[in-house]
Amino acid sequence: MRAIPAVILGDEPGSFPHRVLTERHPAIIRQVREAVPYGPEHQDALDVLLDNCTKGVIEPLPHDAHDRDRWREWGTTAYAGRPWTDVPWLWAESYFYRRLLGAVGYFTPGPWQGIDPFRPAKLAELNSAETDQELAALDDLAPLSPDEQDRALLHGSLWGNRADLGFRLSAADGTAPGGTPPLVADDSAALWSLLTPGPAAPLLCLIADNAGRELIPDLLLIAHLLTGGRVRRAVLHVKPYPYFVSDATPADVLDALHRLRSAQGAARTYGETLWAALTDGRLTIRAHPFSCAPLPYERMPTDFRDELTAATLTVLKGDLNYRRLVGDRRWPPTTPFADVTAGFPGPVAALRTLKSEVITGLDAGTEAALTAAEDQRWRTGGTHALIQVRR
Repeated sequence: MRAIPAVILGDEPGSFPHRVLTERHPAIIRQVREAVPYGPEHQDALDVLLDNCTKGVIEPLPHDAHDRDRWREWGTTAYAGRPWTDVPWLWAESYFYRRLLGAVGYFTPGPWQGIDPFRPAKLAELNSAETDQELAALDDLAPLSPDEQDRALLHGSLWGNRADLGFRLSAADGTAPGGTPPLVADDSAALWSLLTPGPAAPLLCLIADNAGRELIPDLLLIAHLLTGGRVRRAVLHVKPYPYFVSDATPADVLDALHRLRSAQGAARTYGETLWAALTDGRLTIRAHPFSCAPLPYERMPTDFRDELTAATLTVLKGDLNYRRLVGDRRWPPTTPFADVTAGFPGPVAALRTLKSEVITGLDAGTEAALTAAEDQRWRTGGTHALIQVRR
């Protein structure tokens, strides 16, 4: 039986998880202060959170919190009283964002209830000149063959806010820093084999990652699959509330659709396709509470598991979903992807730009080449990506 490695903690000074907890989280609190004019009550609550997450220990949610019992089941009972760096890193990150939303009044009646503290940054990115360029690049897809269009839109979704690379077909054949290939694993042929056009076209579940310039390529891929008959129906899973700074919520999906429909050329056509698909039921948006759970997918509740079991293929986007899929553990990189995802309900594909240390499914030669060229920077720098499939 394969040994199960330890869960990643943030207790090693200088490590990537430790920097996230001790440097990035305080910076996010400062970002929220600058982005939204919260009053003294919420400013004081942010001060308390800053002090707690850098010097204090895990504390339970207030007694009147609507989700106190849920978080007790998810871990506060077990982790209360322990330093933030001494509990699983995935859990600590997730709980930080729950506490941040509590500090700014997101869940409580009042003027700030339901206000996304990250919305200004999301909208700025969505309305940027870079987004204009990426949407304009869609017009260049028309002369391409169907296979080339498939590949371009898949790579657009894979690379997220580097989506412009996805529309240049030569990008996947180029090199990353250090001379290594940007794709460390590529099971795209297996992915396409599961999405075959025809009368029994598949049901696709796509579990999204970030909003803005990363969500738009995901929506474009869904529209392309629906239009080309590779998918008969799609379910887009997003977060029920703001999470990890830029994770997509239903409101972010609506913003992205408005952005597409206000554009010109092919981008607008894609936007209208998606709008029509939502209204006639071919595309559904879901925001299950487990999407914000600090837990691996192996612990998903029955109703969520049943939804994914019904899918022909579930595509998980991004780094956080990958960590939840394989378990946020120090796996040897050559650990087979199929082994660590064996408990996932049905065929699954991961589209991920590498931004954290956990990884599985590499062949030994690829790992050796990456480590020789770049030490371990390839794991977290966002310069490499993967497409992995388990049927």
